[in-house]
Amino acid sequence: MELDLENQFADRAYPILASLVTPRPIALITTLGPDGEINAAPFSFFNLLGASPPILAVAPGDRDDGTPKDTARNIRLSHEFVVNLVDETIAEAMNQCAASLPYGENELVHAGLHTSESSVIKPPRITEAPVSLECTEWGTLHIGDNRVVVGLVKRVHLRDELFDIETGRVRSDQLFLIGRMAAPHWYCRTRDRFEMIRPA
Repeated sequence: MELDLENQFADRAYPILASLVTPRPIALITTLGPDGEINAAPFSFFNLLGASPPILAVAPGDRDDGTPKDTARNIRLSHEFVVNLVDETIAEAMNQCAASLPYGENELVHAGLHTSESSVIKPPRITEAPVSLECTEWGTLHIGDNRVVVGLVKRVHLRDELFDIETGRVRSDQLFLIGRMAAPHWYCRTRDRFEMIRPA
C-alpha cells in the first residue's frame, strides 16, 4: 500500500507518521516565560542530531488557533531551555504536564514535580528527571507549519548511579526511559533489550 501524504492523506500525516516512527524519545521541556514563570511541556517530535557540537532538535507545534505554544514562545524570547528525559518513575507526571492549563499556571506543581537550578542557563531542570540537558537555542527552522528548534547541549545532569566515572560511560542498563508509540495515548517501556555486535 502507498499513502500519498501530499494529497489524499495530507490531513492524516500526523497520526500515520506518529504511529509508524516508534518508539520516539520524550523531551519534557522546561522554559521560563517573560515574567519568570516556569513552563513544562512534553514533546515526542524530538531527538539528538549530532555530537560535535552536541545538538538536539525538538518540534513544538502550535495551538489549535495557530498561536505558538508557550515552549516555542519562551525559547524564542530567552533562547534557553532544558530537556528533561522521562523514565518510568515520572511517566504519569509527564502526562499531567500535557494538560492545557491557564497561562502562567505551573505544570510542575500540577504534576507534583520539583525544580533544581541549572548550571549555565536560567530555566530550571526537573529534580525527579533521571537526565536533564541544559540547552541554548542555535536556531529555529520554519518548514511549512513546522517549527524545528535546534539546541546546543551545554550541560548534562544525570543521577549518580547512571554514570561510571572510570569508564566515562552511561550505565544504560539502569536507565529505564519510556518511549512514545502510536498517537494519541500509547507509550512503551525500554526494558526489553538485545545486543547485536557491529561487524568489523
